[in-house]
Amino acid sequence: MEAKKQSKAMAKAMLKQMIALSTAAFGLVAALAWNTVIQQTIDMYIKPFMPKGSVIVSQLAYALVVTALALLVTYLLTKMNERLGK
Repeated sequence: MEAKKQSKAMAKAMLKQMIALSTAAFGLVAALAWNTVIQQTIDMYIKPFMPKGSVIVSQLAYALVVTALALLVTYLLTKMNERLGK
């Protein structure tokens, strides 16, 4: 009977891990999609107003946009987690 409990516990742990890995994989795919959108938006709306050869400005703008989005999402997820914990 003990072996059956261990087997169920192991299956449950594996299922939890698979869910976590799948969630992380979909998160990566979404991040890559947003990466492309942000880069193309900067290329379309910021690069035309920059002097030729000033790639660093567009890269800085990209880094700032991505950082702001990461901070906002992290903040919102932390608040959501705090509410769920109450």
